Amino acid sequence: MNSSIDTKRLKLFAWIGFAYLVLWLLSDLANYPDTFLPRVANNIWRAIYIVAVNFIFFEYTLKFVSLRRRKILVSAFVLVVQFFLFSFGLYAWRFIGIQLHVYISLRTDASLLDGVCYHFPYSIMSVFFFGIIRHVHDYNKLKADAQQLRIEKQEAELNFLKSQTNPHFLFNTLNNIYSLARDKSDLTPESVLRLSKILRFMLYETGGAYIFIEQELKVIDDYIALEKLRYDDNLRVDFKHDIQDMKQQLPPLLLIPLVENAFKHGTSETRNQPFVDIQLSVNKEQLRFMVKNSSETTSEEPSAKKNIGLANLRRQLELLFTDYELTVHQGESVFTASLTINLSSHV
Repeated sequence: MNSSIDTKRLKLFAWIGFAYLVLWLLSDLANYPDTFLPRVANNIWRAIYIVAVNFIFFEYTLKFVSLRRRKILVSAFVLVVQFFLFSFGLYAWRFIGIQLHVYISLRTDASLLDGVCYHFPYSIMSVFFFGIIRHVHDYNKLKADAQQLRIEKQEAELNFLKSQTNPHFLFNTLNNIYSLARDKSDLTPESVLRLSKILRFMLYETGGAYIFIEQELKVIDDYIALEKLRYDDNLRVDFKHDIQDMKQQLPPLLLIPLVENAFKHGTSETRNQPFVDIQLSVNKEQLRFMVKNSSETTSEEPSAKKNIGLANLRRQLELLFTDYELTVHQGESVFTASLTINLSSHV
């Protein structure tokens, strides 16, 4: 058993003792108004002992007995000692107070046993009072700790997902630049420059929980421009947006996976008339984002869900919002991803 005193627990019992003292004083004020002032000193002296003996009982005795369940005699002895602390100990504390002139005797006991029996109910009532409040406090603290643990776990998972998404995005972009460099394209320097702008944004602007929607639009524009360098004029990209408030906040890089997916699994695999249509609207914290791209694959929707970017996006949405919907649909020649979010439902 740990012999050190937990000061936080001792403070808790001191506050419970203060509440118990206030109840005592209110009762005495109602029942003994003529002798209320001396009873104040008596109750304070008694409360000091009550706090100490309950602290010993709940923080040490019960734990000791629990650890020594199989040693019945030892546990019984400890409980007997605790009983004497609650009964004869309280009366002895009263006697010490009288000798120190900090306790005023307001009654004469016929015998020691009579005095113990008179004061013993104070101890019994305190056990219930301290026990109930201690239990409620510990239960609420346990719930708060569990909630905090859940939040920390979610934050760790969210950070892990983000750490996966960014390298995945960077890997795909570097592949695009590699294709240009391999073809010795004059557009290679420009593509490196645009990539550096995106990386600068990722390094310095996405550290917080939120960014402005105008910043998200800028990185989408830069990414589209970077992708268009790989294609000739046959690629058609249409990006329309209707934003009520450009300062509306949302988690950083939340929308880019859908745009990235449209180019990586759509236009890059389309031979004839590739296109990407992007529509974004944010009105009264209701975000609607739809990305359509040409596609020649006939795979079913479940295979689309296996995409790393989409899988990570789904999990991030689960951790970030309580009101959202993400759907993907593979048509005969068009792949559609649709995302709606109630931004006010951020957890």
